[in-house]
Amino acid sequence: MDITQLSQQLKTKTPAMVYLVLGTQQVLQQQAIDSFINLIPADEQVMNVGRYDMEATPLAVALDDAMAAPFFGERRLVIINKPYFLTGEKKRSKIDHDLDSLKQYLEHPEPTTVLVFAAPYEKLDGRKGIVKQLKKVAVQVDAAPLNEQQARQKVVAQLAQDNFQISGDALDELVQRTNADYGMMDANLAKLKLLAYQEKAIDKQMVASLVPQSLDENVFDLVTAVLGHNQVRALDLYRQLLAGQQQPLRINAVLVSQFRLLIQIKVLSKRGLSQGNLASQLNVHPYRVKLGLQTVRQFSLIALENAYLGLIRIEQSLKTTQRDPALLFQLFMLQYSQQKQQPGA
Repeated sequence: MDITQLSQQLKTKTPAMVYLVLGTQQVLQQQAIDSFINLIPADEQVMNVGRYDMEATPLAVALDDAMAAPFFGERRLVIINKPYFLTGEKKRSKIDHDLDSLKQYLEHPEPTTVLVFAAPYEKLDGRKGIVKQLKKVAVQVDAAPLNEQQARQKVVAQLAQDNFQISGDALDELVQRTNADYGMMDANLAKLKLLAYQEKAIDKQMVASLVPQSLDENVFDLVTAVLGHNQVRALDLYRQLLAGQQQPLRINAVLVSQFRLLIQIKVLSKRGLSQGNLASQLNVHPYRVKLGLQTVRQFSLIALENAYLGLIRIEQSLKTTQRDPALLFQLFMLQYSQQKQQPGA
C-alpha cells in the first residue's frame, strides 16, 4: 500500500502488528512514521513510543521494548530504523544483532505492539530467510520515489486537504523547478500555502517567486542555449551562475554531466529503450529523462559529442591555468558555434 492508503487505514481500522516501510524517499518515510505515531495519544507517547537506530543500537534492545506491555495505554509503538541486516549491505559495525530472536518474535508478534521496520533502501535481500519471513508477516508500505505523475497527484491531494488549489501552470512550474522531486516539492508547500493563505489559490507567479531553481535546472537552460548556438544567451546565463556564487568547476561539472546524460539517452533511445527503461538503466529521475528525450530529438549525436568534448577542455583549463572562467566559456562557445551543425538524427 502507499502512504495515503496507510494513513486512511490507520484511522479506520485496527493496525497490524508488523509493518515494513520500504523505499528511499525520505519524506514518504517520515509521513509513514508520523501516521504511526498518531496512533498513540500525545500524553502516552513518551512511555509508549520507542525508536531504535540499528546502526547504533542492538536489535535485542528494540525487541525487548516490543515485547513489553503498554504503559497505561492501549498499545505500544516500536520503530526499527535502518535495519541494514535485511539488505545485502555490509556494515563495519561492532553491534551484534540477534536475528534468531527476531525470527521468534515474527512467529508470535506481541498483540499490543505495532512494530515498524523503517527501511530506507531500494530493496531488501530476498535470499535471506529473515527477509522472507518478514514479508510474510508484515504489511508492506511503499516509500519508493514517486514518478512525475504520482508527485503531481500527491501535491494536489495534500493541498486539497487544507482547502488550497494550485493552477495547472503553477504545478508545471513547481515540477520544473524541483525536477519533479516530490521531496523538494513537499518542502516548498508550506511557504506557498503561507503566501496564498487568503486566496487559498496558488498561481505560477507565487511558485516562481518562492521556489528557487536548482543548479541542475539553471544549467539545463544553459545546455539549451549552447546547443542552439545562442552565444549571447549562453554567456549571460553562465555569468548569472557565477554571480550567484556558483564555483566555475562546479558549473562545468554539472554541464559535463548533463551532456554525458544526453549522449547516453541519444544512444540508448536509438536502440529502442523506453523512457522508463532509460531512467532505470541510467539511474536518474524519469523527469530528467523526459526532458532529455525532448532535447536529443532536435540535435545530432555529433553535436552533443562536440559540446561534451569542448567542456572537458574547459575543465582541464580551469584546473591548470588562471584564465578567467567566463572568457574560457566564451571561447568554447565561439569554437562550438563555428562547427558545422548536423541534423538531429
